[in-house]
Amino acid sequence: MAIEKVKEYFRFHGMEGRIQEFDVSSATVELAAAALHCEPQRIAKTLSFMANGQAILVVAAGDAKIDNKKYKAQFHTKAKMLSPEEAKNLVGHAVGGVCPFAVNEGVTVYLDVSLKRFETVFPACGSANSAIELTIPELETYSGYMEWIDVCKDY
Repeated sequence: MAIEKVKEYFRFHGMEGRIQEFDVSSATVELAAAALHCEPQRIAKTLSFMANGQAILVVAAGDAKIDNKKYKAQFHTKAKMLSPEEAKNLVGHAVGGVCPFAVNEGVTVYLDVSLKRFETVFPACGSANSAIELTIPELETYSGYMEWIDVCKDY
């Protein structure tokens, strides 16, 4: 299970105890916000795309939407989200639990600037009922991100 990979990843960093698991689903921004009792925009949703033949992840604020023009300018291709099967196979996490931690080799992680307005955010941890609260510097450290990008709107 992907959550076990993420727990092992955070155990290595001495942070496994910060992972929260819920009795309810946190598979969507709204469900995660309800489970965490926080504002939906503080959910760090991880969106999976195919860009130039490679799986990439964009971590964005819960209230942000992909801006197709910005995405195309950044990646020189149209935004094409991975199917649930592709996400599981290429990224290593199922939709609803996709996160930037303990992903398959070759997956590039990007952080969207929509997250920078928060001190802490809540990304998933590899399952549809988990999350971890991280500061933005911690998200940078543990996501293994390539760079900050600006591909979202409406936040």
